[in-house]
Amino acid sequence: MASLDPLQASLRIAGSGLQAQSARLRVISENIANAQSTGSTPGADPYARKTITFDSELDRTLGLPVVHVKNVGVDETPFKVELDPGNPAADAKGFVKMPNVDLLVELADMREANRSYEANLQVAKQSADLMNQTVNLLKDA
Repeated sequence: MASLDPLQASLRIAGSGLQAQSARLRVISENIANAQSTGSTPGADPYARKTITFDSELDRTLGLPVVHVKNVGVDETPFKVELDPGNPAADAKGFVKMPNVDLLVELADMREANRSYEANLQVAKQSADLMNQTVNLLKDA
C-alpha cells in the first residue's frame, strides 16, 4: 500500500467525489430532458426515471477511502397517466403513460449535487494550493 502525503490523499478523495457528483448530475440532466418523453407506440411505457447510488470503497493501491457510483438504476414508481386522445402514444381509451419524473425533485437533487460538487472542488483547490505553497517554500529555503 502506497503512503501518500495527507494533502495528496485529500486531493484524490475530492477527485473521487467530483467524479461521483458529475455522474449524478448527468443522471439528473437525463431525467429532466426526458420528463415529457412518452412511449413511441400506443400504450407503450414512457421514459423511466433513473436513480443513482454511491458506495464508499477502499482504494487498495492508495489505502484511501474513495466514493464511486454503485449503481444507476430505474425508479419503480408508477407512471403518471394523462388523458390525451390526440397523442400518438395514447391507448384505445385516450390515456397516455407519462414519465415518473418529478421536476421539483430533480431540481432539488440537482441543487444538492451541485453543492456537493462545489464542496469537493473547494477541497481539491485548497489541497493543490497548499501543495504549491509548500513547494514554493522549499524552493526559497
